[in-house]
Amino acid sequence: MSDVLLIERTDGVATVTLNRPDSMNSLSVELKQALVSAVEELGADGSVRAVVLTGNGRGFCVGQDLREHVAMLESGDPAPLSTVVEHYNPIVQGLAGMPKPVIAAVNGMAAGAGAGLAFACDFRITAKSAGFLLAFANVGLTLDSGVSWTLPRLIGAARATSLALLAEPITAEAALEMGLVNAVVEPERLLPAAQELAARLAAGPTAAYAAIKASIAYAASSTLAESLAKEAELQTAMGRTEDHRNATAAFVAKQKPVFTGR
Repeated sequence: MSDVLLIERTDGVATVTLNRPDSMNSLSVELKQALVSAVEELGADGSVRAVVLTGNGRGFCVGQDLREHVAMLESGDPAPLSTVVEHYNPIVQGLAGMPKPVIAAVNGMAAGAGAGLAFACDFRITAKSAGFLLAFANVGLTLDSGVSWTLPRLIGAARATSLALLAEPITAEAALEMGLVNAVVEPERLLPAAQELAARLAAGPTAAYAAIKASIAYAASSTLAESLAKEAELQTAMGRTEDHRNATAAFVAKQKPVFTGR
């Protein structure tokens, strides 16, 4: 990976760190390209059973690198107009659809597409000093990075519309109150808390976790009958796994199951 993105693997957990602290981890072309590659790589890596996404320095990610963006626009470079399709869409699709749990450890401000990255994760653990800002309207833009899909599902359409139109920052505590994040911790506890949760998930039935994620995503845009059929399909597949056989045998024997993700 590039120096702007760091990946550390420990006991089945991959910790991905956005590493542009001087710009509060704003998303340059280099960082976006690195994220596209990393998300694809980690999703396909069977040795990685859970992922933590965090930022280095004061910010989690403040979204698009606007200095680079403006410079490219002024030079006549058309690349900024295609970044949603080329970068944000595959990154968010990869995070949301990753067949393993993904935890955002939000260490500082998550703004614009940075908030979108956090919303695409399965869990959000946030430092007390962190916050969120949907800054798109402040620069004359609409939503991207999946926010139109993820945010209403997290907090409801009315609150999502308010946050997007008013484009005002909210604190970590306010985010917790509205159900946007799972937990708020002291800054020094943030990464340990996220990695502890990731380790717990990595030791769990990761094949079943992938199926659960797929089931929920499918049901979001399907009828009840279609969702029931999908549940039956996925449950049949999970019933054939080693994890299910071993876990049921362990339950009968009153032992703790060991999951392999197979």
